[in-house]
Amino acid sequence: MLFNELGLSADLLRAVEEQGYEKPTPIQRQAIPHILEGHDILAGAQTGTGKTAGFTLPMLQILGDPPTGPRRVRALILTPTRELAAQVTESVHTYGKYRPIRAMEIYGGVSPRPQITKINRGVDVVIATPGRLLDHVRQGNIDLSFVEMFVLDEADRMLDMGFIRDIKQIIKHLPEERQNMLFSATFSKEIRDLANNLLDNPAEIQVAARNTTADRVEQLVYPVDKGRKRELLSEMIGRGNWRQVLVFTRTKHGANRLAKQLNQDGIESDAIHGNKSQGARAKALRDFKAGKVRVLVATDIAARGLDIEKLPHVVNFELPHVPEDYVHRIGRTARAGQDGTAVSLVCIDEQKLLKDIEKLLKRELKKEFVAGYDVDKRIRAESLQQGRPQKGKPRNAGNSRPSGRARPGKSARNNQRKRSGAAARSRAS
Repeated sequence: MLFNELGLSADLLRAVEEQGYEKPTPIQRQAIPHILEGHDILAGAQTGTGKTAGFTLPMLQILGDPPTGPRRVRALILTPTRELAAQVTESVHTYGKYRPIRAMEIYGGVSPRPQITKINRGVDVVIATPGRLLDHVRQGNIDLSFVEMFVLDEADRMLDMGFIRDIKQIIKHLPEERQNMLFSATFSKEIRDLANNLLDNPAEIQVAARNTTADRVEQLVYPVDKGRKRELLSEMIGRGNWRQVLVFTRTKHGANRLAKQLNQDGIESDAIHGNKSQGARAKALRDFKAGKVRVLVATDIAARGLDIEKLPHVVNFELPHVPEDYVHRIGRTARAGQDGTAVSLVCIDEQKLLKDIEKLLKRELKKEFVAGYDVDKRIRAESLQQGRPQKGKPRNAGNSRPSGRARPGKSARNNQRKRSGAAARSRAS
C-alpha cells in the first residue's frame, strides 16, 4: 500500500513525498483510515513505528482550513516530555507546510510569557505537557472548550510519571463531543481503565506484541566490572569508530560525570537530563543530530520521545531498574526500517536486573566478552539503590535486607511513589 491510497489530500501527500516516504508503516496504514472516518482510536505501538505521522496527517486533513473569526484551539496533543512535545510540533509543521494551520508547543522549563503571546494570537493545534498546560488553563490563558480532536501520546509513560491527575483535570475542560486517540507502547490495567473512560467505541490497533523490541535491533550484553565500564565504552566507541551514540545512565549525576569523563578521553560528549534548562537540552540535541557531539548521555525521562533519524548505537551504561524502560531505551535505534545495535555494559551488581529484562523479553540476550576486560570474580555484588545512600550508612551486599529493619508498610510505599511521581512531573513539564 502507498500513501496515496489512504485518502489523504494532495497537499499532505506532497509534504510526505518531500520527506522521502512512499509506503506507510503498519500503524499508519491502520490508524489513518480510522481517524479520517472519525473513529476514536486505541493504538498499541512501540517507539519508532511512525505513530506521530499516523495521527498528525489525518488530524491536519480533518481540521482543514481554519474557520473565519478568532483562531481557537481545535486539536490538543498531550505528551509526557518537553522533547517529545517539540518533536511532535515539528512533525505538524513539516506535514502541514502547505496547510494554513498554526501549531505551538507548551511545556515547562521556559518562560510562560511567549507561550501566552502565541495563544493570544490564535492557534489551531496545541502540543503540550500536562503540567504547564494545566497552569495555563487554571490562569485563564487558554480556552480548550472548542477542541475537536484530542490525542494522548505515550499514555503508559504518562502514568509512570504520575500525570494521571493532571490529565483528568485537563479532560474536564474539553467539550464532550470530540474525537479521541490514545497511543501506548503497553496496555496495563490502568491504561485500559483510562481508555474505557476516555474513548467511545474505539477502533483498537495493535502493531507490535506487548513489550517486544524492534526486530532490527541487535542486542548485545558485555559483562564488565563496574569500575571499568567507562574505559570499555571509550574503547568500543574508538575502535568501532562510532560517530553517533546515545548512552543511558540511571541518574542525572551519573550522566554529567560520564559525559565529563568521555570528553577527557577525547570523545565529544554532552549530557541531557531534567536538571538542565530547556535551552541547554535543545542545544545538546541539536549538536548531537548535527554531528558536533559524538555521544549524548541521557536519563530515561529526558530521552523519552527523542526521535533521532538513523541512530546506529544505543548503550545501556547502567541497566534500568524497570525492565520496560529497557524496551523504551533500545527503541531509540532501528527506527523507520533502519538497523541498529543496543549494547548493555553489565556488572555483577546488575545480574538481577538483566534477568528481569530477559524474563520480560522471553529470551536470553547474547553475551560477548572483550579481551582485557575479564570480570574479576573476587568482586561481590552490592545491592543497587534507587537513590543515594544516607550519609554514614554503608551499602548492603547482595539482596538481603538489613537485620532489624522492617519492610516499609503499604502507606509508606504509596507515599514514596507519590513523591517519585511528583519529582518526575517537575522534571518533565
